[in-house]
Amino acid sequence: MKERIYLDNNATTPLDRAVLDAMIQELSAPPRNPSSFHSFGQEGKKILADARATIANFLDVKTSEILFTSGGTEGINLLIRGLISDPTSHIITSPIDHAAVYNTLDELRAKGAAITYLPIDTYGAPKPSDLQKGLRPNTKLIVLTAANNETGVKLDLEKFTAIAKTANVPLIIDGVSLLGKEPFTIPKGVSAMAFSAHKLHGPKGVGFAFVRSNLKLSPLFTGGGQEKKLRSGTENLPGIVGMARALSILDENAAYSHMKHLRDTFESTLMQLIPDLEINGKGPRLPNTSNLFFPGVDGESLLIALDMHHIAASHASACASGALEPSRILLNMGYSKERARSSLRFSFSRMNTLDEVRKATEVIAALFKKQQTAFIT
Repeated sequence: MKERIYLDNNATTPLDRAVLDAMIQELSAPPRNPSSFHSFGQEGKKILADARATIANFLDVKTSEILFTSGGTEGINLLIRGLISDPTSHIITSPIDHAAVYNTLDELRAKGAAITYLPIDTYGAPKPSDLQKGLRPNTKLIVLTAANNETGVKLDLEKFTAIAKTANVPLIIDGVSLLGKEPFTIPKGVSAMAFSAHKLHGPKGVGFAFVRSNLKLSPLFTGGGQEKKLRSGTENLPGIVGMARALSILDENAAYSHMKHLRDTFESTLMQLIPDLEINGKGPRLPNTSNLFFPGVDGESLLIALDMHHIAASHASACASGALEPSRILLNMGYSKERARSSLRFSFSRMNTLDEVRKATEVIAALFKKQQTAFIT
C-alpha cells in the first residue's frame, strides 16, 4: 500500500503510543468510580486528582481551576451558557471563531442576545482597538479564539486581556487550537479557557476547561454533582489519564520547533515550485498551520486529488459538517469566494517528518500544475 501522509492535524491528531498505553492500563484496572467511598473508588479519586494536578502544573494554575469535560465544544458551551443568565445580554465576539463559539452565540442572538462581531480583515485576527470600541455599559461577556483553527493566526492575548480586565468584563478564550502548538501562559485577565485532548495526540471525547476561581458558572446539566457541581456525570477516567499523559509528553519534547521547521520548509518549497502561491492570513501564526491559496484551481478538486494520492489536507474546519463550502473564516476575513474555494489548509504535528513534507510538496505541485492547465484549457 502506498504511504499515507496525514497533514490535517488541526482536525485531529494520531494517538501517541504512550497515551494509548496509559489508557489501556486504566481500562484494564479494577472498576473504580472516583465518587465511590470504598477503596476502589478512592484509588480512582487519587488517579483523577493526579491527572488534574498534571494539567494544572502544565498551565501553572490552581488544581481547583481545572474542570474536566467531554471536549472543546462542551467546554465552550458550558463557559458561555453558564455565564449568560440574561437572554438579552450584550456579548462581543468575532465572525471567525470556531463553530462551537459562532453557532452557540448565533443561537443566543436568535433568542434576544445582542452580539457585536469585531471587524476582521486579511490580517486574520480581531484588533484590540476594535474591542475597545465595541464595549458597552451592558457588555456581559467577551468570547474569542486564541488562534484560528483554519489560518493559525493568533490573537494578541495580552492586549485583549488588559482591555477586558480594565472593563471588568469576563473574557472566555477558546484555546483548543493553541494547546500543544506553542508555549503560552494564561494572563490574569482571562476568566476561562476551553481545551480538547485529541488536538495534541490525546484521546477523542475528553477535554478540560480552565475556570478562574472567582468566576461564577451555572452548569449545563445537573446530576451527581461531580466537578464541583458544574459537570455532573461519572468522570471519563481512562480519557482523562490519557489527556494528562499527552500533556506530560508534550512538556518533554521539542514539538514546537519541529512543527515550525516542517511548516516553514513546506511553504518555502511550495513557493519555489508554485510562485503564485499565497498564504491566507497576514498576522503571526501558529507554527504548525498553513492555509494556502492556489490560484486558478478548484480547492475541492485539488483536495480530492490529494486524497487519491494518499495525502490528507482540508478545505476548511473539520466541524463544518463535512460540506465542502467556501470557508466562512476566509470569507469573513474579506477574501473572495473564488479565493476561498481555491484555498486549502495543511496542518502539521510533531509526528510528521521532513521526508513527508518533501513527498507532499512534490505531489501538490504536480497536481496543481495539472489542474491549473486543465482549468485554463
